[in-house]
Amino acid sequence: MHPEVAVIGAGLSVLTLAISLHRQGLSCKIYELRDPSVKTSGALMLSPNALRILGTLGIYDRLRPQGYNFETLEFKKHEQVTTDEYYLGNEKLYGFKALRIYRQTLLTELRAEARTLQIPITYGVKFSHVISEDEIGVSFAFTNGARGSADLLVGVDGIHLTVRKYLASNVDPKYSRQVAITCALPTNKLEFPQHISREDFHMPVANHAKNGAFVMAPQNVDGSELLTGTQRAWPEQDRAGWDALLADRERLLALFKYGYETWPSIVIWPYYVVPKLDSWSSSNKRVIILGDAAHAIPPTAGQGFSQGFEDAFTFAALLPRVDSKLPLDKALNEWKEMRQERVDKVIELTTQLKNARLPQTMREELAATGKSV
Repeated sequence: MHPEVAVIGAGLSVLTLAISLHRQGLSCKIYELRDPSVKTSGALMLSPNALRILGTLGIYDRLRPQGYNFETLEFKKHEQVTTDEYYLGNEKLYGFKALRIYRQTLLTELRAEARTLQIPITYGVKFSHVISEDEIGVSFAFTNGARGSADLLVGVDGIHLTVRKYLASNVDPKYSRQVAITCALPTNKLEFPQHISREDFHMPVANHAKNGAFVMAPQNVDGSELLTGTQRAWPEQDRAGWDALLADRERLLALFKYGYETWPSIVIWPYYVVPKLDSWSSSNKRVIILGDAAHAIPPTAGQGFSQGFEDAFTFAALLPRVDSKLPLDKALNEWKEMRQERVDKVIELTTQLKNARLPQTMREELAATGKSV
């Protein structure tokens, strides 16, 4: 099958899907919500499964020297005793170390690759609705009145992506009652106890105490900038409420760490998940969703972006194999089931790691009830 694919959304997986489709010899065009002049902040962690895809697409070698390469996340008790370690990457086991890199750096490289491949991108358009769909194709509209059409429409990323409403109008993201609160600061501003030297303190690390876990992770090439963060229970807010909390520096500082009023660039990240969907495609199989739109995963295990990349790469590999023996409806159903099984395992791991970072009283409550947050 060699359809023309329209890719709608905002995020790294949008570009990854378009590049993957092009590598499969498929025609595609991107409709991107954000203008390219808008810069994105923060960094993300890419694990070997995502890096292997980026390597196949010819991008990894450009990314590796621009980020912080590491293998393990250590878990420490309050007394700085190492209790466990988790392999986020390992060259011998997986072929890649993990890579923490600025989002803007990754976005810049993906956009450069899309330009090299001459993939058409329309910026600054917001999807409105599907006008019509049949067994041949789909037509759709944007909020500015523009229209488009394609053989397939794929909505990528965005936990609140409007395309999903066309497939499952009654499904809304579910708030986990937890927020991540983080800041970035120079590593040389850290103060270590006298009995611990900077050279002996391995990072990234999750320090566990009675009030929860505090994570520290280098996020640039030489490790001179550090992400520090924790998670807190917090009631759900509407968009205005989240914006108000983000703007309330004193309140954020109180949530983050009492007394550290000089720490910069504090942000919040509400943890939302998407309830498991029966299908990731419409009845005519001409509208498909993937990435966060289909299965938002909290970032605790560093697999949110990685699973979006897996969705994009495997979906692009699927389409050329569609024929009379493997019709589109059967192919999409089997692909969704394969990906859902994979995502379910990742969510289980993410939940375990997230629960391990909770305050001691909440961990004891979960152990007693057998529930998870």
